[in-house]
Amino acid sequence: MSKIKATQQVILYSILCTLYLIPSPLFAHVIPYDLSKLSKVDVAWIYLKLGYTHIIPYGFDHILFVLGIFFLNPKLKPVIWQATAFTVAHSITLGLAMYGVIKPISSIVEPIIALSIVFVAVENMITSELKPWRILIVFCFGLIHGMGFASALNSLGLPPGDFFSSLISFNVGVELGQLTIILLAFFLVGKWFGDREWYRRRIVYPVSGIIGAIALYWTIERIFFVA
Repeated sequence: MSKIKATQQVILYSILCTLYLIPSPLFAHVIPYDLSKLSKVDVAWIYLKLGYTHIIPYGFDHILFVLGIFFLNPKLKPVIWQATAFTVAHSITLGLAMYGVIKPISSIVEPIIALSIVFVAVENMITSELKPWRILIVFCFGLIHGMGFASALNSLGLPPGDFFSSLISFNVGVELGQLTIILLAFFLVGKWFGDREWYRRRIVYPVSGIIGAIALYWTIERIFFVA
């Protein structure tokens, strides 16, 4: 393996291991503004940024899920299709939760989110190609992740006069965060190594193993140690 390949793998593994060391509970967002004094455009921009930062840098579990769906087939088109299904799904449950139609229980939702990452990581290691049902699985997990987004957004609330536009802006910010992760992974790994015969052996197996181990730790932590 060339020095460039080895360096890129070390960087990738280091990032994943760093995520393991960072506490998994969601960071609290803060809005240091009086929203009632801001224009609709300003409010939408604030919630778009909140959606983005909920993924980067604070959404460690969501980052690992997106990376998990990326590594099985690191080409942009199939990954973006999966990300789109994920976005549609989490938008549905996030909207339902914010409108009070459903009331997610964090102590149940958060462990399932972690388990969804374990599932994707394990599937990467036992499946050699992208199966048609992967999009359906990602969609179903997106419904669960949307409930997790709702927990964060509920702590902030939505301005009554800009409820719908703020909700959309938050979702757009989340999607932009996901696309950033996908593009970074593609230009770091997928573009150069996705077609190599050793790709699964040297990248998919070890990276998915790390992702799965981190997510399994989070699952146990969220079930037994997080109130």
